[in-house]
Amino acid sequence: MQSSSCHCYVRSLLRDIVFNMRNFGRGSNSLKSAETMRLILSIFCGVIFGLFIGISFPTSSLTKLNLTASIVSNFPIARDRNNVVSDEKLTDSSITRQNATDQLKIWVPSNPRGAELLPPGIVTSESDFYPRRLWGKPSEDLTSKPKYLVTFTVGVKQKHNIDAAVKKFSDDFTILLFHYDGKTTEWDEFEWSKRAIHVSARKQTKWWYAKRFLHPDIVAPYDYIFILDEDLGLEHFDAKEYIKLVKKHGLEISQPGLDPRRGTTWQMTKRRGDREVHTTTEEKPGWCKDPHLPPCAAFVEIMAPVFSRDAWRCVNDLVHGWGLDFALRKCVEPPHKKIGVVDAQWIVHQGVPSLGNEGQSKDGQAPWKGVRERCKKEWKMFQSRVENAEKAYFKSKGIDQS
Repeated sequence: MQSSSCHCYVRSLLRDIVFNMRNFGRGSNSLKSAETMRLILSIFCGVIFGLFIGISFPTSSLTKLNLTASIVSNFPIARDRNNVVSDEKLTDSSITRQNATDQLKIWVPSNPRGAELLPPGIVTSESDFYPRRLWGKPSEDLTSKPKYLVTFTVGVKQKHNIDAAVKKFSDDFTILLFHYDGKTTEWDEFEWSKRAIHVSARKQTKWWYAKRFLHPDIVAPYDYIFILDEDLGLEHFDAKEYIKLVKKHGLEISQPGLDPRRGTTWQMTKRRGDREVHTTTEEKPGWCKDPHLPPCAAFVEIMAPVFSRDAWRCVNDLVHGWGLDFALRKCVEPPHKKIGVVDAQWIVHQGVPSLGNEGQSKDGQAPWKGVRERCKKEWKMFQSRVENAEKAYFKSKGIDQS
């Protein structure tokens, strides 16, 4: 309504201006007419300017407000105050979000190393050698869980001897074969072999396999672990009876007695026919500085050792090869009572150098001689490592061994 009145007024004013211009100069007083025209033009320009301001007032007022805010914000004090408030809000919000995020993060120091970011309920640090099916319900895979593990390091030439040996172990044992000759399918003729675990790596010793494939967390389900050579005769051996005697006498590390008629080296490991087990012996003069230390006590050979679960967890960190039998005592206390030989269940060491023949002939020597020399060198290395490690430990504790 206001806009319509303004338009009418402008049109009327324009008619008056045009009329006056037409009559400009007709009157007697030209100067007076000129002054009148200037006044009229001034009024006209003022009206037009006012009309423009009136029509555009809402938009200009908003622009003015924005302009004013921008001008104010350009002053350093105002800008700093706005930034402080804004930064405080942003910081508070960031802290809140960060705290919420931190609360949702998982960190469990007691988890196995490297798994601290996982919730404990999903962490499974131990496993087993129990085979699973490729079909059916997972919960129905295991109809039984063997309590014991027996391993043999084998070549195909000894497969019939191993077949006879395996039959001395019941279904309560998991059978694990380490193949140093790389041949595995040749064992499929035996029914038990189809249920066994086979690991193949050419020209490696059983302790190489043991260190890599018998990790304590993998063999944790087994109460006892048998680590046997391939050239053993088990005609006089019964695995179940052996375990009964080991438990009865509290042996953590043991071995079956060896037939004394077949070239045994150590008095300690010879079978005695008048007892179930023995843990000490008398050796040749000068061989034993202490009757409670190897080879007079706390000693078994590495051809057929048997370890409890707890003992193996320690021995696995000692695994080396030749010389290991002299260091086993470090893993049990007291060793002269916890390490022994089971006489009532005995075996025959056949002495077949099958793995030795996998060595390399040099300077016309038989391959097994090179293997023997390597074993002696490793034994010296192992002795030095153990000695140096013990010295370093006692030194770090400020203990003088002398």
